[in-house]
Amino acid sequence: PAAVAALVALFVARFDPAVAAGRAQAVAAAQRRFAHELAAVSHLADDEVLRGLANVVAATVRTNFFQPGVEVVAIKVDCSRVERMVEPRPWREIYCHGAELEGCHLRGGPVARGGLRHSDRPDDFRTEILGLMKAQTVKNSVIVPVGAKGGFCLRHPPAEPEARARYLHDQYQAFIEVLLSVTDNLVGGQVVHPPHTVVEDGDDPYLVVAADKGTAHLSDAANEVTARLGFWLGDAFASGGATGYDHKREGITARGAWICIRRHFRELDFDIDREDFTVVGIGDMAGDVFGNAMVRSRHLRLIGAFNHRHIFLDPNPDPALSFAERARLFRLPHSTWGDYDRDKISAGGGVFERDAKQIDLHEAARERLATRKARVSGEELIRLLLSAPVDLLYNGGIGTYIKAANERDVEVGDKANDRVRVNGAEVRARVVGEGGNLGITQRGRLEIAAHGGRINTDALDNSAGVDLSDHEVNLKLLCQHLCEIGRLSGKARDRLLARATGEVAALCLADNEGQSACVSLDELRSHDHPTPFLRLIEQRVAEGLLPAAEVVATPTELREQVATQGRLARPTLCVLLGHEKLRLERLLTDSPLGAAAGSEPYLAGYFPDSVARR
Repeated sequence: PAAVAALVALFVARFDPAVAAGRAQAVAAAQRRFAHELAAVSHLADDEVLRGLANVVAATVRTNFFQPGVEVVAIKVDCSRVERMVEPRPWREIYCHGAELEGCHLRGGPVARGGLRHSDRPDDFRTEILGLMKAQTVKNSVIVPVGAKGGFCLRHPPAEPEARARYLHDQYQAFIEVLLSVTDNLVGGQVVHPPHTVVEDGDDPYLVVAADKGTAHLSDAANEVTARLGFWLGDAFASGGATGYDHKREGITARGAWICIRRHFRELDFDIDREDFTVVGIGDMAGDVFGNAMVRSRHLRLIGAFNHRHIFLDPNPDPALSFAERARLFRLPHSTWGDYDRDKISAGGGVFERDAKQIDLHEAARERLATRKARVSGEELIRLLLSAPVDLLYNGGIGTYIKAANERDVEVGDKANDRVRVNGAEVRARVVGEGGNLGITQRGRLEIAAHGGRINTDALDNSAGVDLSDHEVNLKLLCQHLCEIGRLSGKARDRLLARATGEVAALCLADNEGQSACVSLDELRSHDHPTPFLRLIEQRVAEGLLPAAEVVATPTELREQVATQGRLARPTLCVLLGHEKLRLERLLTDSPLGAAAGSEPYLAGYFPDSVARR
């Protein structure tokens, strides 16, 4: 207790605005007191915990703890100062804790962008958010801001649906407000620090968020907070609201993933726009990324899908009939697989509970799933679907369902799906598309590729969503000054954004087309000349510019990839592409080229033609 009291005294000495005079002396005294009390601790484990807490206090750069009326405490940490922090190490982390919510926001750099999600993993939400930030960092190689991700858990959610929805809305706004409570503002072009706050990390006014799992309908709620607080970004803070681009309406993430999927099949000499093809999916028709994908083609034969509640099985679907039923569910608010018309399901199919103890498999289902089992549990049926011999396995849901044989479930970090997860070698789909994040571990992807499956990474397949958000935010910032000086009204700005929707979507989808083509070309190059690729990877890892944890393969394993597959695997090339683009971005940012004569066309080329001309 005495050592903890000394740590509290150190925290107060560093961050209580009332200790303005003599702060350095108070901090030094608290540090001496803590060192004295720590010396009296006899147990090694206690000593290590106390040293760890002291390290976090030392790494803290801001807190709202001393602001009046605080109900949710925020602590902002400089992650470079935290010893033994799990990699990848964020640039800054804001940890939030209150009676009704707990959450964190992780940023890869001063200018970073990513979604805020409602997490259903209260015991390990930071593990979830860190994995998503890692994927977001590579995904953001198509834009200037680096990756960020945030998430929060509800501590006492009501059981009644309407009350729960209101509670989620209120706590999401509370989460936004607490993040902004330790974020600088811009007023008249000048940086303004939060009131009643000791700032030890310099100016930091850039905080931009986006919709994510559980918050897709709450962008306007987030922007209400920024309007009330007068935050400088206005409704550019949370993209996708009433005055922004609705990702589900535009179907942008699924459309981008579909471009990558179409390329896979085209290189297999198969036209999914003209020929019927079989699909297993992860998700449900109410979801943006899954639902939009499942209505992309009338030739799509969905033989099975699952989410956290249901398993859908349709061994021999009629393409036209099943397309119409999927489209109906997609239009139906809050639909589930339970709403699927059973009369539209082929013999041997049905809708089952995921936790079912026993499901009888009809002969048609056994034939489609290539199994002899006549009776399975719900969990076994999911594993059969994940390993079914189909044309496409599409992830549009939440969770990690595929790993490598040499990975343990505990390493995956998704305990809820441990019992249904399969190994990459068991996946028999010809093509895997990743509309959702973290559905497959990187080693799992490499195992799929090693067994002949065509697969990229989630960061490449589903990058169109963040691309659209980036364009929306920058269009709004471009118009902001014109609105402030009276050259453009708010309604005129909204009309301008609406008219540019198609052009902006085309710019985003062009990035999906270009990146997937680049990986295909690198496949061919690494087949003919693998050595330059192998040397580049080793060099970038040695320089610290390419995290070895993301390559996952050792130099020996990379050479084995080339020896056994004839080229580097696509997932490896996707990671290399993303990090090389990030490296080039840093070089360009640090160079004078951006302000050099002749660079204007590149800036104008980012924006839709209709806006650039105006």
